[in-house]
Amino acid sequence: MADIPIPEENELVLATVRKIMPYGAFCVLTEYNNLEAFLHVSEVASRWIKNIHEFISENDKLVVKVLRVDREKGQIDVSLRRVNEEEKRNKLESVKRGARSEKLLQLALAKAKTPMKVPELSLKLEEVYGEAYAALEEALENDDALKDVQIPDELKKEIIDIVRKSIKKARVSVSAELSLRCFGPDGMEHVKKALSVSDPDATILYLGAPRYKLEVFSADYKDANKKLEKIIEKIRGAVGKDCVLEYKAEE
Repeated sequence: MADIPIPEENELVLATVRKIMPYGAFCVLTEYNNLEAFLHVSEVASRWIKNIHEFISENDKLVVKVLRVDREKGQIDVSLRRVNEEEKRNKLESVKRGARSEKLLQLALAKAKTPMKVPELSLKLEEVYGEAYAALEEALENDDALKDVQIPDELKKEIIDIVRKSIKKARVSVSAELSLRCFGPDGMEHVKKALSVSDPDATILYLGAPRYKLEVFSADYKDANKKLEKIIEKIRGAVGKDCVLEYKAEE
């Protein structure tokens, strides 16, 4: 066991359930050449378990946390109950991103006709960006994204080309419900003028006077919220003194 890669304590790993016993389950760690690990029944769920089969089944794929590693005995103990939903979601997303980057890098290597292998290329990208897929995301819009990565220029060109053909830019949205009342004979004209948003990443939907929905799109939530606040301030500045603007961000 000393000569093969093994996980560290507290590391989140993927496990496939192979055999279930009354006192626990034997799993294999798919990221570590199917090393065997043991999931004790007390680490399956936070509450008392009468029948372990109510919680897990053979061939289930789980995200578990490594509790102990005994190199001399070749034993690895893992826990399911100590993994929260956010950790599980992040781990699965990380695995998905890793598989996606591996596939794209393999295509780039084939087109560039270089003897370099995917693990070596991934490592070079990780040295600059911490994660191979993060480098690919940066290359999606930035022509100089790979300038500090120590790989041939032809390979950089192929990576950028494949990334821009294969990855769609992620977009998120945030929204707020607006209430805009304008009094006086030209009230409706003031409303129309104030809500004439020219931002291509924003839309305003009519919900029924005086209610409107403002939705803003961006690559991430932080930027989207900044855009939302900026547009609301523009609307506030455009309304007349006889207008009342109220808004509430939607969850």
